[in-house]
Amino acid sequence: MTLHTERVGHGPVSYVFLHGLLGQGKNWSTIAKALSPAASLLVDLPDHGRSPWSDEVTYEGMAAAVIDLLRTLGEPVTLVGHSMGGKVAMLVALTEPTLVRRLVVVDISPVVRATDDFTVYLDAMRSLDLSAITTRADADALMREAAPDPTVRAFLLQSLQRTGTGWAWRPHLDGLRRGLSAIGGWPDVSGTYEGPVLWLRGERSAYVTPDASPAMRALFPKVRLVTIKDAGHWVHADQPEVLTDSLAHWVAAT
Repeated sequence: MTLHTERVGHGPVSYVFLHGLLGQGKNWSTIAKALSPAASLLVDLPDHGRSPWSDEVTYEGMAAAVIDLLRTLGEPVTLVGHSMGGKVAMLVALTEPTLVRRLVVVDISPVVRATDDFTVYLDAMRSLDLSAITTRADADALMREAAPDPTVRAFLLQSLQRTGTGWAWRPHLDGLRRGLSAIGGWPDVSGTYEGPVLWLRGERSAYVTPDASPAMRALFPKVRLVTIKDAGHWVHADQPEVLTDSLAHWVAAT
């Protein structure tokens, strides 16, 4: 599978960014531009954005597609992943450690976690009558009950695109809904990644809890946990400058 990417900056690729569930590579645009002139690749993971759809949504499949991409770059990179993309990044580092110079995991842990919120979001998106929508505001109103938070709603609706015949969703909603239990899970993996790992969590997020620390440290012995104040789960959207500074300082030190 050839993944869709967008490049920011110049020269050899230093950073590769992976988004979370129902996101797109461009979610990382602000961070990548702040790190320029260092070059970054913003990746649309399988079943998201402009990347191809898969027959079955699994972390192994997503990691394999990212590994194929990293092999084309020639040099190991700093691999950054948020939420679902963080789990993909962890699996890539454990599977092909020579491709990953450093690993950055944003607000997720290598453990099983509930996906109740995304069940609601996906079901609402799938049931939306796209033929009844004239404007994006129409879609926003119809999604309000499932996603009362306007920030979350805006995040979900970024995947709604106007086509020549109306409106359509970019992500493979049916496939992602079928694969939701796998997305909430964590593959049975062994071994460790011995490179440096920055583990960022949002202060207001419930995605990284103290009971996940043993699992994280067992797989990633050189992990450093940093809490970003006044940030929820979408840390890079809530506190982009703080995240960029934390990332840049850590990279310089490692």
